[in-house]
Amino acid sequence: MRTLIGAATAALALALAPAAALAAPSPSPGATTVTKAGTSFLTATTIDAGQPVRVGASTGDHLYWSFRADAGQVHQLDVTVTFPKPRTGASTWTVEVFDGLRRRQACTAGAQTPTVDAAATAVTLGCTLRRVRPWAEPWSGDPLPGTYYVRLSVTELPEPDLGLPIEVDLLVGAADSGGASGDDGELAAPLVPNTRAGTVLAAEPTPEPVAEEETDLTGWLPEAGSRWVWTSVGGVLAAVAGVVGFALTRRPRRR
Repeated sequence: MRTLIGAATAALALALAPAAALAAPSPSPGATTVTKAGTSFLTATTIDAGQPVRVGASTGDHLYWSFRADAGQVHQLDVTVTFPKPRTGASTWTVEVFDGLRRRQACTAGAQTPTVDAAATAVTLGCTLRRVRPWAEPWSGDPLPGTYYVRLSVTELPEPDLGLPIEVDLLVGAADSGGASGDDGELAAPLVPNTRAGTVLAAEPTPEPVAEEETDLTGWLPEAGSRWVWTSVGGVLAAVAGVVGFALTRRPRRR
């Protein structure tokens, strides 16, 4: 009995360890602050876990960042949006996370879509992702190793507040979930989007010559067994049957 209680206590402590480690992510020592953000998936600014971000933007902008996630890690995002100028009404903000295949990943904790009134000077958003798995079925949608994207945007706000300046602080924390994994496979390669551009053509390509089709006297004839042959044969048989039937049923002329 004591062995079972001890094992349960150890398992509970192991399960709570990642949550406690990610409760308050802190910047890595010596990390350089990032001062820019992308406007799409292709232009997302690359950051590392523990690297602080401070960006000035406008209300209504869609801000994108990307970071790398390895198997066994649990990531937490802390976002703070500050409003230097007063606003006219309430607004709703959202932070979303996508994997390398542009699949939206669910948050297990954190205020992902908070609403603040006009008197608030800042709003805090958060998202704790699920543990990154080393392998999963393609249809499962589980988080896999690779590049992850963060998108910050406002979904609802009064029109007069559109374009007002804001200041965004972002910090991504990562911690090892610990414990043995129950997965029995391994991902062949991380989920990284294919951003390799195609080859730029310096000159207009020369079209290949088209071989002329060989024609003969029988080229216009339909193929044997085609529907045209059967239609023609059926028409001839119908005409012959009509002539024969007319000859049999025609009354002889009287002189």
